[in-house]
Amino acid sequence: MTLLDADLQDINASLVRMLSQVREACDLARQALIANDLGAARTCIENDHRIDEAQAELELRILTVIARRQPAARDLRFLGAAYQSLADIERAGDYAEHVARAAVALAERPPLKKYLDMQRILEVLGAMIDTSMKAVAEADLDAARRAHAMDREIDDLYEQIQRELLTYMIEDPETIGRATQLLAVARYLERLGDHLENVDEHIMFWLTGERP
Repeated sequence: MTLLDADLQDINASLVRMLSQVREACDLARQALIANDLGAARTCIENDHRIDEAQAELELRILTVIARRQPAARDLRFLGAAYQSLADIERAGDYAEHVARAAVALAERPPLKKYLDMQRILEVLGAMIDTSMKAVAEADLDAARRAHAMDREIDDLYEQIQRELLTYMIEDPETIGRATQLLAVARYLERLGDHLENVDEHIMFWLTGERP
């Protein structure tokens, strides 16, 4: 194995670990929101700095490998795709933290409704991250495409949540405060999915040399 190969394997594994950290953040955010688990919310908020640190470390490592090893073709595409993915992965983690913070605020009052659609979004996000990790770890183009396609369900659920909450606010002005908070949570989840979708597009570029 060449030094470049060893570096590429290490970066690949680190990228998967960073996605795994976001997966954990999503799980904690889900517990905070759906199960009213304030301990999970605190852990999610406290752990966010680890994702930020992983991003900074990986950015430096990737740039160092490019400068020292001068990779070409597919290897260079991988490093470029990994570098571009880092900001999206970090932002996905931020949105999970936003959901956890919102869950703390929402816990102060009785729930406006059951969060079934949001729970489903969080389930899809978990599957999306798992499939994206497989795509990175195994250079699996089909997995990247499957993960990318999952964002459509998230968008559909987000629109459904918007319509439902707007109906609540129109029919009962006293729900406006809580409904507005829930609209923000739904938006955080939708944006989280968008950033994961971007990651899958970077993976597809690495594996095909073409932008989807």
